[in-house]
Amino acid sequence: MTVGRLEGDTFIFPIRVYYEDTDAGEIVYYANYLKFAERARTEFLRYFNIHQSELLKQDRIAFAVRRAEADYRKPAKLDDLLEVHTRLVKLGGASLEMEQILKRGEETLVCVKVRIACIHLEGRPVPIPHDIKQVFMKMLGVHNGK
Repeated sequence: MTVGRLEGDTFIFPIRVYYEDTDAGEIVYYANYLKFAERARTEFLRYFNIHQSELLKQDRIAFAVRRAEADYRKPAKLDDLLEVHTRLVKLGGASLEMEQILKRGEETLVCVKVRIACIHLEGRPVPIPHDIKQVFMKMLGVHNGK
């Protein structure tokens, strides 16, 4: 079962902050926001029945982060319930760009912009598989009002 929901062109994934996510001051360690974003991207794919383990086994391809940029605005704390809002913003032949906003209620804590490359396990870029690209194009269509 996939955790999370789709609202328009945005996939929303809930995350609870556990003790292991925090530093001595019970504030989320900065690198863990990237882990939260990664989990949300994985669940985004699962929501559309795209399983990375199957892509690895069957096609020997993976989605790999090529670039990530994070803007830390406010800290999350132990026991906070967060939501990661994930939205596809750009689609290329072998890459895509996503915007992820980590929120506590209506409060924006961190904004992450990430560029993902579709790669063969040998390390070279490969085109995003057609069926997956169709899903992404539909997402962009919702975003562009088509």
